Amino acid sequence: MRAARRGFLGVAAAFAAAATGTGTGSAEATTWRGRAWGRGDGDDPHAGAGHGGSGHMGGDLPGANRGHDLAHGDPLHGDRGGLGRAGLDRPSTATLTPFMDALRVPPVIRPRGPRLTVEMRSVDRRLHSQLPPTRLWTYGGHFPGPTIEVRRGQRLEVAWKNDIEDERVPVTAVEVFAPVGIQPNPYVVPGRSGGTPRADVAVIPPWLVVHLHGAVTGAGQDGWSENGQFPGETQIVEYLNDQPAATLWYHDHSMHISTWTLFAGLIGMYLIRDEQEDLLGLPDGGREIPLVITDRNFEVDPDGRLTGGLLHKVTYAEAGPPKITAGFRGPYTLVNGMVWPYLDVEPGWYRFRLLNACNTRTYHMMIIDEETGRPMPGTIRQIGTDAGLLPAPVTVDSPLILSPGERADILVDFTGCGGRRLRLVNVLDDNPPAPPISRESTPGLPYPEMMQFRVAYGGGSDLFVPPPALSPTFTRTTYDSLPADRNHRIVLTKVLGGRHAEMWEMEEVDAASVTIPSDGVVQLRGADGRVRTFRRISRDPDDTVNFYGELGKCEHWTFINAATALHPMHIHLMRFQILSREEYDVGGFDMKLCGTTRPLAFKRTGVVQEGEKGWKDVVRLGDAEVVEIAGRFEGGTGRYAYHCHLLEHQDTGMMRPLIVFPPGVGALRLAHQHTA
Repeated sequence: MRAARRGFLGVAAAFAAAATGTGTGSAEATTWRGRAWGRGDGDDPHAGAGHGGSGHMGGDLPGANRGHDLAHGDPLHGDRGGLGRAGLDRPSTATLTPFMDALRVPPVIRPRGPRLTVEMRSVDRRLHSQLPPTRLWTYGGHFPGPTIEVRRGQRLEVAWKNDIEDERVPVTAVEVFAPVGIQPNPYVVPGRSGGTPRADVAVIPPWLVVHLHGAVTGAGQDGWSENGQFPGETQIVEYLNDQPAATLWYHDHSMHISTWTLFAGLIGMYLIRDEQEDLLGLPDGGREIPLVITDRNFEVDPDGRLTGGLLHKVTYAEAGPPKITAGFRGPYTLVNGMVWPYLDVEPGWYRFRLLNACNTRTYHMMIIDEETGRPMPGTIRQIGTDAGLLPAPVTVDSPLILSPGERADILVDFTGCGGRRLRLVNVLDDNPPAPPISRESTPGLPYPEMMQFRVAYGGGSDLFVPPPALSPTFTRTTYDSLPADRNHRIVLTKVLGGRHAEMWEMEEVDAASVTIPSDGVVQLRGADGRVRTFRRISRDPDDTVNFYGELGKCEHWTFINAATALHPMHIHLMRFQILSREEYDVGGFDMKLCGTTRPLAFKRTGVVQEGEKGWKDVVRLGDAEVVEIAGRFEGGTGRYAYHCHLLEHQDTGMMRPLIVFPPGVGALRLAHQHTA
């Protein structure tokens, strides 16, 4: 692309057609290596027709620059060995212009044979045309990685080959003191804010292991967090893909360090398709697009100009030790690896596969009209959740909420929007989406913009109509449908109290058998007024395994959040449904004592949104909530894990093992246990 870019929005571009990975025969392996940037790679937007700049809200974004005139040359490409002089000569700036760069669409791999090789590589990429190249760790040379697409029942052996060139992770990590209420909070400011780089993060090696999130597969194929591979080594796994059509994703899962390895770019989507989905006639081809959402911060040079270097800056509120930091929230939202991109669309229906791949940030998303700042009612229909299709489309007029690890399969109707520009924006829970939505109406989130849709002129001739039913085999799980012999697990989450966020496994006990109050003892008063008493039986990842499941047996889990901090809880090998949400008064939980001085008390019944009532593998455990879910372990056995999907929480202890046995084997385990 050799087009000058001027003004606020610059030159538009059509998104790239997805590339298809190929094999040479049924016994051959498909290799996705990735190349130096070039047209046809799938991430490279082809040059398109020019659009004038509107200048709208330019000053509302960090360093937004209305008048910057970029040099000629290709602004986005920057691969080691493939960065031309035009890219090297581009000036770095202290400003980023929103909606300047076209959305990248990751290439698509549809394996023809039974084997696929994906190389993990270090590359340099521009995440915005005004940024210098950013050093990344990637799958196949792309951030996000290529979208792997398979059919249900298509077994696929994947060789995840570690060819990372860097000796250490390309992320600078700092911790900054920020008193409660300080404005602006350092997390919305580029640069280190006086923080000293963490020496322990600076020496993290490329010790990596891939987890296919949401996959029904054996434990040996699941990507156990402690089974990392060094450069030159290969993780070979077989994915059965014997599950309904769903939006999965793959990412690094290495123990204690995934906070920074995913931050460096090790993220990609994985789609399973089946005949039931085929019959729906949903938008496909160029009208089915993955949207991988992340947030990032960047380093600055001594002159305050952005360098493109990845910066993981977190804050802590108490000056004295221990430093208990908040999770990462960056000022820049990226969609498919681009900061505030735009997408040219026709006035018709589109299907978007949304993934929140952030470390910590939960997004509350709406589409608004750029001219009026008002929401677009009836525009979004949700058709799927993490693990499959909903029974019927759900119109989403309130914010669509996605916490880290969650996915949403949505349809967006642009048919009546010819010639308009729309925005996908992030709004806050405690700030109702009253129009117009702008920085001024979301004071706690200074930069709500995520991406822009530029709708072509014309009325459009799209004849697609969302089907009234999606999954005729879907059955809603209720308390009444749970079998009496189900396994019941109780998990409590907490923060503060001089320790990092924790996840406790609990067992119910007679109140007379424990000291009240005391460390690890929690009482709960439910909606019926009954007080139940629970005792902690584990708190750290390396504590004794307590959760033993049986293949195919019903699992009923209760998550208790004793703090005002959201936790997205992910269980490997299980797709489940949410039974209920309840709000509790958690003022009786003493963070220092690590127990209750008075029972946690039921306040009111919470809301399970219609878009949450499908099959899930991540559930949002909201502030001071008790959430119950039910599902089954199906399709695999062995040692798995469950954890909070806030990466900073996961890496500091909120991950625990669980073991799934075939029927009959678990009983033998109990029979062989020695008793005192």
